[in-house]
Amino acid sequence: MADEKSSTPAAKLWGGRFNEPTDAFVERFSASIQYDSRLYRQDIRGSQVHCRMLARQGILTDEEADAIIQGLTTVGGEIERGELPFSNALEDIHMHVESRLRELIGPVAGKLHTARSRNDQVATDVRLYLRGEVDRIRRALYDLQKALVDLAANNVETILPGFTHLQSAQPVSFAHHLLAYVEMLERDFGRLGDLRGRMNRLPLGSAALAGTTFAIDREWVAKELGFDGLCENSLDAVSDRDFVIELASAASLIMVHLSRFSEELILWTSPGFNFVELPDAYCTGSSIMPQKKNPDVPELIRGRSGRVNGHLMALLTLMKGLPLAYNRDLQEDKEPIFDTVDTVRDCLRAMAGLVPGIAPRKERMLEAAGEGFSTATDLADYLVRRNLPFREAHAVVGRIVRIAEESSRDLDQLELAELQAVDPRIGSEVMDVLSVEASVNARTAIGGTAFETVGTAVTGWQDRLRARVEKRSD
Repeated sequence: MADEKSSTPAAKLWGGRFNEPTDAFVERFSASIQYDSRLYRQDIRGSQVHCRMLARQGILTDEEADAIIQGLTTVGGEIERGELPFSNALEDIHMHVESRLRELIGPVAGKLHTARSRNDQVATDVRLYLRGEVDRIRRALYDLQKALVDLAANNVETILPGFTHLQSAQPVSFAHHLLAYVEMLERDFGRLGDLRGRMNRLPLGSAALAGTTFAIDREWVAKELGFDGLCENSLDAVSDRDFVIELASAASLIMVHLSRFSEELILWTSPGFNFVELPDAYCTGSSIMPQKKNPDVPELIRGRSGRVNGHLMALLTLMKGLPLAYNRDLQEDKEPIFDTVDTVRDCLRAMAGLVPGIAPRKERMLEAAGEGFSTATDLADYLVRRNLPFREAHAVVGRIVRIAEESSRDLDQLELAELQAVDPRIGSEVMDVLSVEASVNARTAIGGTAFETVGTAVTGWQDRLRARVEKRSD
């Protein structure tokens, strides 16, 4: 646990200008080590590459660089094993690493900070860290997409009622419905790939805000750290957090998509729908009602979407009034974005684990798909093929629906004579049009819900996801 003891000015690596110690409360209030300690790997890696660059440029001797690099490796191992205590007096992960390095190798440790500032250092660490998180989230998106596609492959001919306004609209293939979420997640996957390119620019070498007087090689550092290029304006480099906000925005959309699916799962498991059964391992019971099986995982995912959306608002508000360049306010970017990436990964993992255990109640789905006059549009299309303008056909079917509604019957339960009494152009073949199976299979255009079309879409997604794995393994 971080301590709250006041420090002497000499204990601070920046303390030479100060005559009195930092107030204990202020140390705790201003410290970030409790959450930015997770950046230690990126901080050490960036420092080692920076040190090697300084030696390549003749700013450090090879002996100095070797000592620093070896010392940083030791510090990293200590942190990894939980052997390095954290203190509010040292504020952040950068100061902890440098302070411990000085204890290990002496004053030469102070040369590591040549040609850099904590401003460009933290900007580099955060980009390195979030770059890895983007890659992990994209893999989690793939896992969920695959789970949905696998479930869809087994349910191409399972019929589900489709809704608009949460009212019965038209019957659809259950697989078609699942693939809608695969499409949403694919856009999420693409957004993360796009923002990763903008994120993957090196700020290091911009120093505090104006660059450095030393002859450094930023391009070499960028290449060693796997960056695609440089942040080319030093003011922007140390104060830019667009990449954090962009990731929070993309994460919010992911959570919106997960929340929408969660909402449907919650509805589908309720007695009024009873469309699916969720796996026991992803549900809980009630402490008082023994019959309950609660869809807790979807409910938690739905709830956590609000948390992630709130982090996006916090980050936008954080940045809106900041003058150039660095301000301490920017310390507040880490807690929301760290919690965002943790939450999104956990929710994707939970949903990817739940989806394979979804068991559709096919008979109940089919029964519900025939309710609510869901083939009315098919009847209107039938009349259009007999040269009625669609608006006139719409009105004819509306009158037929009223007859069915008043007699508490569905459209396929009406007698042919009743249909012909409304419009004599209706023939006996209309009964084939009014079944839910015919309705689903009539929609053969690309993007439609016909079994054959959906089967082709499933195969396409299987191929696409397989290619993604193959490309990743190259």
